[in-house]
Amino acid sequence: MSVTEIVIIVLSGILVGFINTLSGGGSVISLSLLLILGLPANIANGTNRISIFFQTLSSVGSFTRQKMFDNLRPVWLGIPATIGSVLGAWMAVDVSARVIEIAMSVAMVIMLFFLFYKPGKWLKENPSLLSGPIKWWQLAIFFLVGFYGGFIQVGVGYFLLMSLVLGVGYDLVKANAVKNLIVFFYAIFALLVFIIDGKVNYLYGFILSAGSIIGALIASYLAVKKGAGFIRAVIVLSVVLTILQVTGWVNFTALLKGIL
Repeated sequence: MSVTEIVIIVLSGILVGFINTLSGGGSVISLSLLLILGLPANIANGTNRISIFFQTLSSVGSFTRQKMFDNLRPVWLGIPATIGSVLGAWMAVDVSARVIEIAMSVAMVIMLFFLFYKPGKWLKENPSLLSGPIKWWQLAIFFLVGFYGGFIQVGVGYFLLMSLVLGVGYDLVKANAVKNLIVFFYAIFALLVFIIDGKVNYLYGFILSAGSIIGALIASYLAVKKGAGFIRAVIVLSVVLTILQVTGWVNFTALLKGIL
């Protein structure tokens, strides 16, 4: 591995960690890069989970220091998400690149709709939802989101944010912190599935993680300081970039390949 490749992987990790911490979709960049470096789709998918684990570990630590978690509700929501992620990861160990692209396309269309459907709901807390006990349908939603996260990971942050804001009642800033905590919970178990199946390249994974930790720390600080408007702007931008990639209008894979 050349010095240029190491630098590009680390810089990509910083960008991926920043985007994933504030919204989602950053894995489009990391997966594209890992595929360019010659990893098969299923190994790239597993290797990317190392970066996801370390970036969420970093962001959760930062959000904890900023006192963004005040009860155990995120833990209870994380349990069904973790169960779903293990099942999703188990199914994903032999997934093809084409399946990943189709899943991302569907995910982005759904997310873009909800971003512009009554956008004011994304910025405000819903006390009536937050004050009551967790409902069975909320647990079911997080199981399904966890399954998608275990299966593909790309764009799962969008669905977690949508579920936490519209389905649980968090404001966007706190939802972003809780999203990272839930992803951290299930990332551990999803990564173990890929490790057990031998679908992880540790060298690429740890180099990518070095950058993603930096990006996650920067993003978690800005999320609290800049507020909901800043987070939503990043979400919209990252959704658009993801759609450009999966529709083929902009090929980030080709762009990265040209650099390398």
